[in-house]
Amino acid sequence: MDLEKPASQTARLQDAEPRVFDLRASDADRDRVADILREALAEGRLTAEEHAERVEGVLNAKTVGELEVFIRDLPAAHQRPVAAGYAPPPPGPTPGAVPLLADANVVAVFSTAARKGRWRAGRRLHAYSVFGSVEIDLSEAIFEYQQVVIKAVSVFGEVQIRVPENVSLRGTGGGVLGNFAVDTLDSAEPDAPVVYVDGWAVLGNVEARPERGRRVADILGRVQEKARDRADRKLRRHLGG
Repeated sequence: MDLEKPASQTARLQDAEPRVFDLRASDADRDRVADILREALAEGRLTAEEHAERVEGVLNAKTVGELEVFIRDLPAAHQRPVAAGYAPPPPGPTPGAVPLLADANVVAVFSTAARKGRWRAGRRLHAYSVFGSVEIDLSEAIFEYQQVVIKAVSVFGEVQIRVPENVSLRGTGGGVLGNFAVDTLDSAEPDAPVVYVDGWAVLGNVEARPERGRRVADILGRVQEKARDRADRKLRRHLGG
């Protein structure tokens, strides 16, 4: 018995398989294209009108192929998302890289507590919420170390953690009649910081996810620019300018 499929049958099977461009677009696909358009606007590759028009098209796109139309003339669309030889970070920090004692504690007992804005993340942060609410926002933080551990414990409370969109994010924890959710994130930059979130949610909620539009490089760039401006002003005053 001939086990080979006739050519016509094989062709029909191939036609029945959906092509990548024909697949329905997800929210993550739209976010990726929107990020490329935002960077193209910042680099001057698109005018404000072109950017607005393309973003509107992205929001209305139904398939992956329709999304690609809006970025196919931009260099970022043709770059490999991950550098050659780059391996995603492990699920846990390197042994000995992060101390067991916390650099800082954020505690909310029948209250609210927050750590946000411009602050130094350190290597380890502990967050405890008991009938309260804790917010840890790293989207504008200064990362002095490549690995950061956040231990989050919520008992009848809530701990919300936000990170820049270009770091790596890992989570190991659990919930007891509660919710422990970490949106795993892999940065395409080999030297990007890695944020590890662990802990427990007991009749409470622990959530960690990236903050869209916040990037470590952008933040550091602004800090360096301000530092250069201050240095220039001091030099002009010293020279009597």
